[in-house]
Amino acid sequence: MTGNDAEKQPWDPFGTLRRILWISGGQWAGKSTVARLLAFRYGLTVYHYDHHDARGHNDRRIARRVKLGRSPADPDPDQMWVNTTPEDMAAETLAGFPVRFEWALDDLRCLVSGRPIIAEGWGLRPELVAPILDSPRRMVVMVPTRAFRDRQLRDLPRAATVGGNVSDPERAQRNRLERDRLVADDAVRSAQRLGIRVIEVDGSHDAAAIASIVADHFSPYLPPPEDRRA
Repeated sequence: MTGNDAEKQPWDPFGTLRRILWISGGQWAGKSTVARLLAFRYGLTVYHYDHHDARGHNDRRIARRVKLGRSPADPDPDQMWVNTTPEDMAAETLAGFPVRFEWALDDLRCLVSGRPIIAEGWGLRPELVAPILDSPRRMVVMVPTRAFRDRQLRDLPRAATVGGNVSDPERAQRNRLERDRLVADDAVRSAQRLGIRVIEVDGSHDAAAIASIVADHFSPYLPPPEDRRA
């Protein structure tokens, strides 16, 4: 590592960040489920980005709005989901990921575990994680096919509607789904550019089988067989 490369590395007082295994990708690809299965199978520590981003980081989100001269209140649901194009929604989401990633890194810096840490979430973008990696093999990007995403929408109640009261729920949901597709496509392009593996989830394998595929990819960094948890 050159001096310039060292200067670009994020602060990592406990050496946690460079040892993390990362799962990124599209919404509704099963990232959280796979991470939990691997946690039980190998005794890993899991960081769920979506949970922290939606709850633990809200104070930071409000403070940032105030700093930028915006209202501290949540944006109007209609403005977010109904009166905005999916392209603009995707662009705004992508533009916000770097700031939100720094908040996630603050969480992760504090984790010290005797087992590998696996971090999952759509905001853990390949281009943001790549500078931390000592090998592209520490990361996978999971994306759903359209058919699998449609199945998730049928099976997962929380996926069926957008948050907040909106004047046109059907349009809001269409916009949201198209935004999610655009953001997932961007993650695939970024991963391919950086040599990070992309796993397309089409429903032909159950969650346990997908977890085994991911485990095989992460195998150099997982505990040996005799130390695995049942």
